[in-house]
Amino acid sequence: MTAVSASQYDVIILGAGAAGLMCAATAGYRGRRVLVLDHANKPGKKILMSGGGRCNFTNLNSTPANFLSDNPHYCISALKRYTPQDFLELVDRHGIEHEEKAPGQLFCKDSAKDILNMLLTECEWAGAEVRMKTAVDRITETDSGYRLRVGSGDLTCESLVIATGGLSIPTMGATAFGYRVAEQFGLDILPTRAGLVPFTLQPELKDQLAPLSGVSCPVDVQCHDQHFREPRATARQRLPWGVWIHASSPPKPWRCWRSQTCISSVRWWT
Repeated sequence: MTAVSASQYDVIILGAGAAGLMCAATAGYRGRRVLVLDHANKPGKKILMSGGGRCNFTNLNSTPANFLSDNPHYCISALKRYTPQDFLELVDRHGIEHEEKAPGQLFCKDSAKDILNMLLTECEWAGAEVRMKTAVDRITETDSGYRLRVGSGDLTCESLVIATGGLSIPTMGATAFGYRVAEQFGLDILPTRAGLVPFTLQPELKDQLAPLSGVSCPVDVQCHDQHFREPRATARQRLPWGVWIHASSPPKPWRCWRSQTCISSVRWWT
């Protein structure tokens, strides 16, 4: 039997968010020696803030048609191999109470901490190690995989997973690290822009929309050739409906000025 070095792993995953923790548990259950690294002080920070602190953890009606990409077939295999129902079964096994708000949208009844604790528990059961406050200074490719330089020395692995996320919410630690790694290994990087962002309204329009606060009604937002519908949208603090946020997401540029999305029509019914 060959001795395994303390710094040698089968899989190293960079990023202790939802994707990284789920990947770690899955790899661990397959018998791999797994290490998760993250430069933040705590794992799953974006999980904790999602869904207003209650984590909108899946949508039962999710299909490939709900995903925006230049390659419409990109997510088909992933959704077939692991469905929203599969994740719901995992949530149920951990005894997490949840509720359906808008049709198909599932939220924790208590707190987003339930989902984070579930993922950390799965990592523990699978034997995956999670190491926080650990920045990666350098990544090099070797004959047998990859070598990572961290503050405590070098780590090696056969498989390296980058799950560091994008540029959203830099105040919570988001960086361009994943993009830099992709460029290092010769992958093409498309220009980035904001997505899933709220709208900034002028004071006079805010005053006109103030009476809608708390009103629940169907909403249809059209931006040029893109339509976004929500069957039961509730306005809070005037206009932060989810449907408005989705309208900022399509990958093809719209007629915009200084990153402001041009909405061509809005309809709602009470």
